[in-house]
Parts: sequence; structure tokens; C-alpha cells
Amino acid sequence: MSKTAVSTENAPKPPAMFSQAVRKGNLLQVAGQVGFDPATGAIVGDDVAGQTRQTFRNIEAVLAEAGSSLADAIMVRVYLTDTAHFAPFNEVYNELIGDAPHAARTTVYVGLPGELLVEIDVLCVLD
Repeated sequence: MSKTAVSTENAPKPPAMFSQAVRKGNLLQVAGQVGFDPATGAIVGDDVAGQTRQTFRNIEAVLAEAGSSLADAIMVRVYLTDTAHFAPFNEVYNELIGDAPHAARTTVYVGLPGELLVEIDVLCVLD
């Protein structure tokens, strides 16, 4: 079973030599996405809520390119730069994820480059 890279112009290009996502069999791993506008490369949003919304737009673009959606997610890893961002992040997260069964989620506090406040990667199982 081979691995297939997933790439779309509707999400930012990775800054290093990795794919936006990789599929192997029915597993799809979306690489960490951040709040960059794919057209301009600029950060969208000056707070965690705005950056989270853009990050999810980028994730959804990669998932769509792979024939998937957040409904296929079984694990979401969130990287925040400040524990104070947890509540506003959660508001946006819960709004965007909706009422479907929520995937497992891990939240880690890290340092991110520049003015980035949030990074998210997603693991999906496809039918």
C-alpha cells in the first residue's frame, strides 16, 4: 500500500519539504495548518479566534482536495501559544465542529513562529 501526497492551492504551501496531507489506505493525516491566507501568505486575524477560523478554512481545503471533511476526523491536535487562548479557541472550535461526534482532541502549549497563535493537525479515517 503506497502513500499519496495531497496538495491544493487553496491552502498555504508548507514551508518545508512535507506535504499538506498524506493518505495511506483509508488514513489521511493533514499536516499542521496555521492561519495564513493561501493567496497572500499573510496571517489572517490578530487574535486566536480569527487565526483559528483561517486555520480551519485551510484544513477544510486540504480535506476537500482529498475527498474528505471534518466529519472523517478521529484526532485533532491543537497547538496554542498561551493558556489564555483556550477559551476563545474553544468557542470557535465548538462552533466549527458542530454537533457531529467530536474527534479526540489534544491541546498542547508551544512556541510558534512570528505572530502565529494556533496550529492544528488532523487525522482522518476515510470510508
